[in-house]
Amino acid sequence: MAQTVASLKLLDGQQKIFFKKPHVLRRIFCSIAVLASDSVWQQSWISFGDPLFSSFYSLNGQHRYFEAKGDGISQRDIWVRNNSGASLIYTGLEILAEQC
Repeated sequence: MAQTVASLKLLDGQQKIFFKKPHVLRRIFCSIAVLASDSVWQQSWISFGDPLFSSFYSLNGQHRYFEAKGDGISQRDIWVRNNSGASLIYTGLEILAEQC
């Protein structure tokens, strides 16, 4: 079992891989949070293996947290894109386990 803790600062319009695709182990949990004041409007997208963001999960307004766990969780790269108009800081946790 392995645990990855990550943080990332993105400028407006910037996108990066937040968690890379696991190759030996299997992802069983991941979470991503936007660190911003409640008074700041933010919009972020999370995409699973799609750097074009043709399909994405949206974090916006007061919704600043994403969590996934269990067997159906994506095993691809997890991308984050900042669409807020300001720089944002993201923090996250990923837990990987051996293949069953």
